[in-house]
Amino acid sequence: MATIITEPATITRWDDVQHSLSGGGDGADCQCIWPVVRNKVWPTTTLEQRRDMLHDEIAAGPPPGLIAYVDGEAAGWIRVGPRTVQQRILHTRTIASATAEALDDESVWAVTCFVVRQEHRGQGLNARLLASALDFARESGARMIEAYPVDTSTGSHRSNDLYHGTVSTFLAAGFERGPDLTAGRVLVTRGLVD
Repeated sequence: MATIITEPATITRWDDVQHSLSGGGDGADCQCIWPVVRNKVWPTTTLEQRRDMLHDEIAAGPPPGLIAYVDGEAAGWIRVGPRTVQQRILHTRTIASATAEALDDESVWAVTCFVVRQEHRGQGLNARLLASALDFARESGARMIEAYPVDTSTGSHRSNDLYHGTVSTFLAAGFERGPDLTAGRVLVTRGLVD
């Protein structure tokens, strides 16, 4: 059985971040910068600029995500952090109108991206990454965590469209289903204060 652990994405693990993001899907091209820039900024950035932006974000800290390792190899990534840092969320009307939390509340965190290398899919890494993200957010002082996953119970979905995660993964982790957003996506929340 494989040994799976997660670690915060620090600058000393930069090569592991890149390895996690480059194993299939859009991770290598996106560099997980899509959630932190406004919609109007995204098309004006190049791959090199996105890579530099992620590098600078990780170097400045705190870690904006976690890396999953399978038997010592970087195999997956999750972006988790204060919602206030993830500008796209704050400027997405459907999310802003659906959330019950003040948009400027730094104690509300968000999970916005999963990437798992193709050779490590089907091992439950998203669930492991999410469980670790909950612990990381709680230990960092988060009060609430939101996400905006895809409802795969109806319709067909390309694997590349599932980087938000699936509703079933979040519900299994104790999140509550909230309002529907758009295009089969749902707001889910979980309180972190007992």
